[in-house]
Amino acid sequence: MANIKDVAERAGVSVATVSRVLNGHSPVAETRERVLAAVRELGYRPNNVARALRTARTGALGLIISDLTNPFFTELADAVEDEARSLGYSLIIGNAGERPEQQDDHIRTLLDRRIDGLLVSSAGTGSAMLGEVVGSGTPLVLLDRTVPGIDAPCVRADGRAAMTDLAAHLAALGRRRPAIIVAPAGTPTGDERLDLFRTALAAHGIGLPDERVGAAHDLQHTGGRRVMSDLLDLPQRPDAVLATDNLMALGAMDELKARGLRVPDDVALVSYDDVPWFAHTDPPLTVIAQPTRELGRVAVHTLLARIEGRPAGSVLLPARLVTRRSCGEPPAH
Repeated sequence: MANIKDVAERAGVSVATVSRVLNGHSPVAETRERVLAAVRELGYRPNNVARALRTARTGALGLIISDLTNPFFTELADAVEDEARSLGYSLIIGNAGERPEQQDDHIRTLLDRRIDGLLVSSAGTGSAMLGEVVGSGTPLVLLDRTVPGIDAPCVRADGRAAMTDLAAHLAALGRRRPAIIVAPAGTPTGDERLDLFRTALAAHGIGLPDERVGAAHDLQHTGGRRVMSDLLDLPQRPDAVLATDNLMALGAMDELKARGLRVPDDVALVSYDDVPWFAHTDPPLTVIAQPTRELGRVAVHTLLARIEGRPAGSVLLPARLVTRRSCGEPPAH
């Protein structure tokens, strides 16, 4: 069985360099890739028990995802795991299912397993155990969602520029009665996206009155469909709808189809989140795309910085508008 010296010889580096790579201390990219390639070729497996005895670390990270059935969070979890493994860490994942009490159960289990650090994309507005994580000294990084009252860096997308672009896009296409489907009231992400959309529209003289703001009871297909139904029943139907989550966008699409309404001829539709099949719907859906894999990668490195006692602050990565055909865009030539 290969040992760390074999890996060092294969990669042409010192044993100390191999150790640094496997403990998440990344040297220059070329050296790191050479070491990881040698690890894969030789099938080397670090002895995490021995490493934990020497360093008081277990080589394991925890990840709590708010809802693994949501394609955005599924890809986010995959990105986190890929980056963690490339740096020599194992990852233990818990699915909160958008239930704070289930999130707390996972956090207790992970703390009992003495993980080196924890990433949390929180259910709702947080849960009681998050405060205990901070109090315990376990390194914590929030992912995608801020949590009021929790002092921890957060890695998330910045939708400001994308919302500005979307408002300009809708205005240019003559859409003057926009509506929005948002997360349950009080959810920081949903509140922020509503504020950004409303502000961006105002710059074009377009209002977003409260009757055209629909808060779903959950971030699921059913919630999006129910809110779309309410919006379509307004005395003056909206001519464009932004769904601030991909599953809610699918529910909105289904309600439009059930009523015999066409996208974009009758109502334009935009999703905040992109998923692979949105490029293949009829019509292809215009979206605000988040840098999902980069969010996962940066979150891992932010957490490792906290584990190693290095400065680590919050990070905002820009989302972007991807225009397709669901708002009445002219055909591409």
